[in-house]
Amino acid sequence: MDEAATSAIHGVVIAIDGPAGSGKSTVARILAKRLEFLLLDSGALYRALALHLDRLAVDPDVPVVPESALESLDLRAETAAEGVRLFLAREEVTDLIRGERIGSIASRFSTKPEVRATLLTVQREIASKGGVIAEGRDMGTVVFPHAQLKFFLRAEPEERARRRYRELVERGQPAELPTVEAEMRVRDLRDSTRKESPLVQAPDAISIDTTHLTPEEVIQAIWRHVCQELPFACLNETR
Repeated sequence: MDEAATSAIHGVVIAIDGPAGSGKSTVARILAKRLEFLLLDSGALYRALALHLDRLAVDPDVPVVPESALESLDLRAETAAEGVRLFLAREEVTDLIRGERIGSIASRFSTKPEVRATLLTVQREIASKGGVIAEGRDMGTVVFPHAQLKFFLRAEPEERARRRYRELVERGQPAELPTVEAEMRVRDLRDSTRKESPLVQAPDAISIDTTHLTPEEVIQAIWRHVCQELPFACLNETR
């Protein structure tokens, strides 16, 4: 990307929201690489915080997370070619947080205002460093309400469960499709009905149904909007 385009993207945020299995993580990763933007995976931040609280034996269903537990969080994010590497103190937890158990715990902790407030500052600080693809569940509604572009990806629950199941199997993690689908529906309900920052589509977000689309087809749909709204980001793009 040339100097003029690099200068123009400073502070630009593209928000991609949607439920688990909608394809937002894969699409966000590809788009960030193509645009040479930083990838901000908000779900990973919540998982890292959940791991921290779990190690402190904090019950994810506790009415209020102890302030001392949140204040003791030493969460550090380092940018890398593949996205963001996460550390709890000196320990890298980027891969450790990807298990289903931590994902479920993170979803329960994420309903709490004090948890979301703790990570809100972290996310905005990461995004302040330049052009960002912010992927999560409330990126376009709460974290970055003034994002230059917002997308909301969705897909049928059965297809999302199949995608998640294949992902777990490919990682070598034990999984059963009916269980994955049941857990996903519970998480969907929790995310969409929580009082604090529920999973909803921002009024100005562009909705894309990914049920029958490949990641590349989703990217193509998003790319048209990017080049229309942020033409400077496409200057060096040949595709």
